[in-house]
Amino acid sequence: MAPLTAAAPGAGTAAAGPATAGPATAVPVAAPLAPRARVFPALAAVYRAQLSRARVARVPLLFVATFQSVGIMILMRGVVDGGSEARAVVAGSSVLVVAFVALNLLAQYFGQLRAGGGLDHYATLPVPPASVVLGAAAAYASFTLPGTLVTAVFGCVLFGLPMSGLWILAAVVPLAGAALAGLGAALGLLAPRQELATLAGQLGMSAALLLGVLPPERMPEVIVWTRDLLPSTYGVEAFARTFAPEPDWAAVAVDLGVCGAVGVLSLAVATWAYRRAAVR
Repeated sequence: MAPLTAAAPGAGTAAAGPATAGPATAVPVAAPLAPRARVFPALAAVYRAQLSRARVARVPLLFVATFQSVGIMILMRGVVDGGSEARAVVAGSSVLVVAFVALNLLAQYFGQLRAGGGLDHYATLPVPPASVVLGAAAAYASFTLPGTLVTAVFGCVLFGLPMSGLWILAAVVPLAGAALAGLGAALGLLAPRQELATLAGQLGMSAALLLGVLPPERMPEVIVWTRDLLPSTYGVEAFARTFAPEPDWAAVAVDLGVCGAVGVLSLAVATWAYRRAAVR
């Protein structure tokens, strides 16, 4: 008889293991997310979208802003004869067109956007907050150049001022527009209600009217100090200096530099205000 051999312990279990084991469970792998949109391409997209929207809704208001500034110069013509006061009236009335659009209308737009839930739409898009603020501000400021130029030419003819320095508007409009647009966007985004945003925009434009158009020589000292706090003041001063027989270009450059620095600061505050309003 053949000798019996004992099976090794667990041999049957080991042999049966592979036959009873189930299929391996697949581990799900998350799909890679799309890269976040860069600032400048997103800025260009927002700018084009806002430009097409504002072209229909804001052009009539631009005519209102231009006629308003022209009317103010006609009224001031009966009080101011010439000299530095006439330069201040023409420069202030020209920049007032920028204040009406970039400060007043932009404050109303962002106030309406916040109240109507429009910020939720931008929050769902992969668009940086800075692109939304800068794109909207640039679109609104772009409409101010024709009205500002028409106002400046009319003022030069009305007060007999030289037109040789009108080229400075190519720098004054974007710099003053950036400063006022950033301020208008911040007011619209920080206002708790849409009505308060509209009120803040109106008050800001009124301040630009009173402190920018009226000659500083006839204002009290306290009002002159308050005037220095308004961002558009430096654009007005830079433009008014070009009407002099021998303009002080160094002072013009300083005024434009201050206006640009205020514009960067106000747009940064507006971007912060957008982030704050978008997460609420």
